[in-house]
Amino acid sequence: MTTTETRSADADSEEFVPRRRTVSKAEGWRRRGPLLPAMVFAIVVTQIPFLFTLYYSTQSWNLVRPGSREFNWLNNYVDVFRDSQFREVALNTVIMIVGTVIISVILGLFLALLLDRKFIGRSLIRTLLITPFLITPVAGALIWKTTMFDPVFGLINFVLSPFGVDQIDWVSRFPLPAVMANLIWQWTPFMMLLILAGLQSMPKDISEAARVDGAGPVALFRELTFPHLRRFIELGAVLGAIYLVNTFDAVYMMTSGGPGVASANLPFYIYQRAFLGFDIGQAAAMGVVTVVATIIVSTLALRLIFKSFSGNEEAA
Repeated sequence: MTTTETRSADADSEEFVPRRRTVSKAEGWRRRGPLLPAMVFAIVVTQIPFLFTLYYSTQSWNLVRPGSREFNWLNNYVDVFRDSQFREVALNTVIMIVGTVIISVILGLFLALLLDRKFIGRSLIRTLLITPFLITPVAGALIWKTTMFDPVFGLINFVLSPFGVDQIDWVSRFPLPAVMANLIWQWTPFMMLLILAGLQSMPKDISEAARVDGAGPVALFRELTFPHLRRFIELGAVLGAIYLVNTFDAVYMMTSGGPGVASANLPFYIYQRAFLGFDIGQAAAMGVVTVVATIIVSTLALRLIFKSFSGNEEAA
């Protein structure tokens, strides 16, 4: 090839590269176009109310005292962190989330391992196990309060009565564990489905080869199954925790946060401060603190999970 032909080929390639980049950029905008209405809708229903919440959090505004609204700088945030009940409620929220997620993951893992085996009626049992996740949270809370935990007619006292257990008012004596029991019942099917999907995505030839090599069930689970399911378990734990931060129905219907604030979580405490105490400024400040803390924790957790998924895909 002569020098002239080489230069013409380089010129053609230089002309071709920008054109290809322009096409890919236009293609990218064409693909993003259908998502713009959804993005606008999300901004309108989430970010604009949050901006109003930020504004209200700087106001000293109590609805009981008309005309008392004034700019308060950051004093509402100072009062929030000085509030001992807010710290107690935040601890209740952490206990509720961590306890519910851990127990739901363990039960979901156990049920997923059972459903991964072939047996008669597996489809029916799987459908029945999914049912709690499909029930409205308010209805589920009422079922547990009136049918399971009732001191006179509750099923738990009926089952435990042969063992000498008297009529215990479980909701009054153990308010936070009672709410957690309802949440565990509702979230175990979600964890089970997620982990079951991970089990079914696991290559069968690897486990069969391990069995041929003499690996037992415990070693097979420890060395192959659990490492494969780790990312699915982490994803389920993070998604469950993000949703459980917003739990309001179960607390309101079962205990109303009582006695005192023994079973109250952050959403219910914010509701009390805003609609029972009529202190809009402090309620808005509590909401901002809760949202910021949730965003920080969930962002860090999701980044770790995405790194785990991308790392496994590169390794594959």
